[in-house]
Amino acid sequence: MPQARATHLTRRGLLAAGGALALGAALAACGDDKGKDGGSGTEAKAGTTGPWSFEDDRGTTVKLDKVPANIVAFTGVGAALYDYGIQVKGVFGPTRTTDGKPDVQAGDMDVSKVTVLGNTWGQFSVEKYASLAPDVLVSTMFDGAGTLWYVPEESKKKIAQLAPSVGISVYDRRLTAPLQRMWDLAASLGADMKAAKVTDAKKRFEEAAARLRAAAKARPGIKVMAGSASDQLFYVSGTNLSIDLEYFKALGVNFVEPPESAKKQGGGWYESLSWENVDKYRADIIMMDDRTSAIQPADITKATWKKLPAVKAGQVIARSPEPILSYDKCVPLLTNLAEALEKAKKVS
Repeated sequence: MPQARATHLTRRGLLAAGGALALGAALAACGDDKGKDGGSGTEAKAGTTGPWSFEDDRGTTVKLDKVPANIVAFTGVGAALYDYGIQVKGVFGPTRTTDGKPDVQAGDMDVSKVTVLGNTWGQFSVEKYASLAPDVLVSTMFDGAGTLWYVPEESKKKIAQLAPSVGISVYDRRLTAPLQRMWDLAASLGADMKAAKVTDAKKRFEEAAARLRAAAKARPGIKVMAGSASDQLFYVSGTNLSIDLEYFKALGVNFVEPPESAKKQGGGWYESLSWENVDKYRADIIMMDDRTSAIQPADITKATWKKLPAVKAGQVIARSPEPILSYDKCVPLLTNLAEALEKAKKVS
């Protein structure tokens, strides 16, 4: 799900595939440290001035004299914290689309109220970052090496000198683990985790998970493929490494699974297919990458795509390879897939 391209194509491919594109094949070989599924962090309440600490998924504990006020985060992280009542000062990553509207990864954040340090891969204004007098930077990690998502390699040292960072792993674990870690982080930052909005969202997530499990059990023969589209290639994601697909599979969803050998060039995340070979795998439902880096289903003009049984049957749904890590935003991911399974016709 990362974008790891040494070249623009490689980066976009990984990103598009919901894999580790920006990290590159080199990062895929960085070991299999999956981070910690548990969490620790001192639960500081809003308005307190006492010391703050939080142990992230690199095993690094950030300690400050007070609860961070000037938080800068990857856009999706900022959106998750927003759902818990924590407002960040600045963001980096997909925030606005080309027409100025909020990117899908911005969630419910009011993007007019945050300073955008960079909207695309490789963009990160160190000057703007410094001007925010940041207390802490928070991002996700798509590898086991502690690489902070969307923090440019060439300026990471300068960025690190300005404020400590917190990394939340979204690599090779199920969705519920990073969801809990974001919960822990929000709590440490003073969020009211007993607020009705928060507890209701968690309950709805649990109910949606039960619905998806039941739907998968009732329709074991329905095959689901996770795809992403670019101009030249179609990417088929494997369930390993991706937090959403690993979780859906654990709930019983039957996925198309490219062999490891086919995913090698994609760092283990996905297999790249030419549009001529887009029918390599048989699927009844296709989940398509909803990020702005990928071509959306309505804009795919390839004849081979239109001939796919799932496409002809109208059994194409959206997938969020980079879920906003709040229970509220993850409920629809489960509900939409459950509904698709419940209604799907066997077409493969």
